[in-house]
Amino acid sequence: MKTPALARRVALFAMAGWLLALAGCNTVAGVGEDISGASHAVQRKL
Repeated sequence: MKTPALARRVALFAMAGWLLALAGCNTVAGVGEDISGASHAVQRKL
């Protein structure tokens, strides 16, 4: 009977890790776009 409970916990932690990784990728991509936009603005001013 402990196997289904353990399997549920493993699945829950795997899904949580996947969601955190996905959120982190979106955050890093957004930061990269912000930095790129800022550098383009500085280049236009120079």
